[in-house]
Amino acid sequence: MDVTAWQNALQAWIEAIGSRHVETGAAALAAAEKATFATNQRIPVILRPGSRDEVAHCLRIANSFRCPVYPVSTGKNWGYGSRVPARTQTALLDLSRLNRIVEYNEELAFVTVEPGVTQRQLSAYLAERKSSLWMDATGSSPDASLIGNTLERGFGHTPYGEHFNHAAALEVVLPNGDCIATGFARFPNANTGPLFRWGVGPSLDGLFSQSGFGIVTRMSIQLMPAPEYFQAFFFRCDSYDQLGAVLEVLRPLRLNGTLPSSVHIANDYRILSGLRQFPWELTNGQTPLLPAALPALRRSLNIGAWNASGGLYGSKEQVAVARRLLRHALRGKVSRLTFLDDRALRLTIQYARPLQFFTSWDLSRAAEMLPPVYGLLKGIPTAHALRGAYWRKKSYPAVLDPDLDHCGLLWHAPILPATPEDAARLHDTASRILLEDGFEPMMTLSLVNGRAFAAVISICYDRDVPDEDARAMACYRRLVDSCRDLGYYSYRLGVQSSAEMDGPPAYADLLRRLKAAVDPNHILAPGRYQPPASASPPARG
Repeated sequence: MDVTAWQNALQAWIEAIGSRHVETGAAALAAAEKATFATNQRIPVILRPGSRDEVAHCLRIANSFRCPVYPVSTGKNWGYGSRVPARTQTALLDLSRLNRIVEYNEELAFVTVEPGVTQRQLSAYLAERKSSLWMDATGSSPDASLIGNTLERGFGHTPYGEHFNHAAALEVVLPNGDCIATGFARFPNANTGPLFRWGVGPSLDGLFSQSGFGIVTRMSIQLMPAPEYFQAFFFRCDSYDQLGAVLEVLRPLRLNGTLPSSVHIANDYRILSGLRQFPWELTNGQTPLLPAALPALRRSLNIGAWNASGGLYGSKEQVAVARRLLRHALRGKVSRLTFLDDRALRLTIQYARPLQFFTSWDLSRAAEMLPPVYGLLKGIPTAHALRGAYWRKKSYPAVLDPDLDHCGLLWHAPILPATPEDAARLHDTASRILLEDGFEPMMTLSLVNGRAFAAVISICYDRDVPDEDARAMACYRRLVDSCRDLGYYSYRLGVQSSAEMDGPPAYADLLRRLKAAVDPNHILAPGRYQPPASASPPARG
């Protein structure tokens, strides 16, 4: 680290954006260096620019003094690294002050936002205007950035769930401080940038997702017209073996459009982590929770070995047809299939406690999950899923912050073919590895497009327990290696995963050349979504 260069850069950044927005306090830096797993990266300064021009100015200064910066939107990238840069001695460029909803068009169904705009902010904005449009939300924090999740190619729950497919007109600050726009938005007076993502000529949008090629300071996001009628469906399988037959009938319904959005299928461990914390009283304080204890817990909470949710959207007639087809397809293959609309949801919650009085099932606990899951299917963000990060902690704090509360969380998110054989192979492999290493195999399979599953496997632990960080990371590495041997690669990486970007030499060399072209001084997000450094320069010509 060149101390003089950093001192000069610090003074230049203060002059550019003001001392109030240049943070060097030890407590603030230490908080930013925390994630939900062990990290040793050090952050010398936090920069909080308030506009695109200030972002550009910060990058020009970074280039002048060869001081790298790492951009984050709101820093809620829990399970993948939170706010921590991929490399040490990197300034944190916090974009949360860029929090304007720049444009909103009800007629053409889009909104243009900056990176600090959160799920909660847009949801409230639409509600205040009594909009007839829905956003799509993820199960992450309501305070997660819309742009941040889209650039990580995240997905949600409605028919607009594949977020990057519904983004257009990116405004991007390049590492040298220049600014470009993508698609038709690059032309003067163009009025279709937010409406048609491709523009003309080579499409550059994808270069700025999961990359260090530029900082997106504005994006247009398509919104979904609220359907005439919406109905959620939920089903469960009481045996792990039932999943294969279910997948065989769901896949064609997803492919032919009967099911217009993802179907999320979570195993019992994953549902348990959202309903309660670790049952220490059942295990005499020992971990992990073994499979033999699950049947009794499933019965008491009225959940299955697999638990699925999805939505039906359209006119009442269209929903009725889809409901009939789904019911017919799942007949005899699932243990329970339930359809809920707004009225049915209210009645379910109202009568859960009275029914619990007459049965041994804790229906009230299961009913707690219904509103947040139901809301996600309508694009309403929720913090409920964050409770899962506290699975092995002893209590839930009033304000959930997994980083500061020393929650341990590592996510591995492989993509696999939507076949029963692949689902069983992944479930068996992940379950064996996590249980052998002392962790519960929490898993969700999301049928994202009818052809592939996006699996999210959680390693949840308590960072206050000695040596748990090292054990969890070793388990994560075993899991990644085993999935790779099966041909399953992750669609999204944490800051600890640069080695997973390695691949065929020609592809890796192309990424290095692109990086060298747009960022010759390697000052923007070094090490993030980049292949490991080449032993020798790539061949030219």
